[in-house]
Order: sequence, then structure tokens, then C-alpha cells
Amino acid sequence: MNKILKIGHRGAKGYEPENTLVSFEKALQMGADGIELDVHLSVDGHLIVIHDETVDRTTNGKGVVNQLTLQELKAFRINDTYEIPTLEEVLDLVNQRCFVNIELKNQDAAEKVVQLIEHYITVKNWTHAHFIVSSFDWNALQQVRFLNDEIQIGVLTETDLDLAISFARFMKAEALHPDFQLLTNEYTAKIQEKGILVFPWTVNETDDIQKMKSFKVDGIITDFLDRV
Repeated sequence: MNKILKIGHRGAKGYEPENTLVSFEKALQMGADGIELDVHLSVDGHLIVIHDETVDRTTNGKGVVNQLTLQELKAFRINDTYEIPTLEEVLDLVNQRCFVNIELKNQDAAEKVVQLIEHYITVKNWTHAHFIVSSFDWNALQQVRFLNDEIQIGVLTETDLDLAISFARFMKAEALHPDFQLLTNEYTAKIQEKGILVFPWTVNETDDIQKMKSFKVDGIITDFLDRV
């Protein structure tokens, strides 16, 4: 019962370029229970899997994601090779082989993400257990809850754990995703006692992974799945 879930951060970021189909496939091959990814909305309303607000760091292009069309975004290359994927492309690749943690970078994408999740559940036989929506933008999480209260949500925090616990309880969130450095054994137990799962990020060093395991967290978000 005490299996700690292995969650691939932006796929298998330690081995393949982040947020690419090859990275997500690698994470699945490495035995990921879940993958974590980030979404932004393109100017023409497509859900784009990319971490930053711009394409500058990860691709050979320049520009703000939400000011570019899908066609323009698809023309850029990651490591001169890979396309920026859409959320649909990632979900079709995963095909229920693990759960998908969709991180909303802002509120703009919330409604489209909810619609897409509902589509995959009603049309493609996925279940609510295949999805969790997380965000540092707690307004975005409230919007998800308002639109569909069956979708699992994860509260992200890198600062105030007590505030995040209060908000998670208020929202009836399924999970809390803290910066791993905020966690203690006591905090982990306190969160779990409230029926909330604990998924710390981004835990890469072997010593830190062992520490999280000793706290009996529910899952570990990492660039290096083979270390968990």
C-alpha cells in the first residue's frame, strides 16, 4: 500500500529535452506512475505544452507563447529536432499508461483544460484518476473546481506551507505539491492526516529522494525517475 508514486518532471527531463513527446515516452519506459507537464494557451486557443511564457529558452525561436499561433509554434524546434507538443498529442501518446499532472501556468488555460479532460473521459474512456490539475495560480484551481468538481486538483507552493494546507482543505484538493525543501516529517504527516496526498517537487539528488521516502510522501516529482 505504501508505494511511492514516481512522477516524471516535464517527462524524463534528466535524460531528454523537457516537455517533448520523446521525454514523455522515456518517462513511461522508465516506469513513471505519472508525468508532470506545463500548459500555456496559444493565441488561437490551443493548449501548448511548454514551461516558460516564451519559447526563447527551450527552442530555436523567439516570442511569447500566447501571442503566437499553433502553426507558428509548430515551426520552432527544440534541440533542432523536436516540435513543441500540444496537450492532445501528449495525452494520445500516454494513452492511459500513467496519470497526467497538468500544471496551469495561468488562469487563461483553465477552461480549455477542463473541456479537454472532459472530452478524454467521455469520448476516450479515460477516468478522473488519469488526471490531476495543479497550479501556483490558486485562482486557476478555483476556476477548475467551479467548472468541474470531479477533476482532481493539486495545490502548488514554494513559500508558505501552512497557507497552502489551509487553501487545500478549503478547496478539498486531492494533493499538495510543495517545494520539497519546505517539508518535514511532521508536516508530511499533518497534510496526510487531512486526507491530502503529498507530492514534493523537484527532487533530484539521491540524498533528498531518500529523505522524502523517509517522510513517507505519496509521490516524488523528479527529473530522474530511476533514482526513486
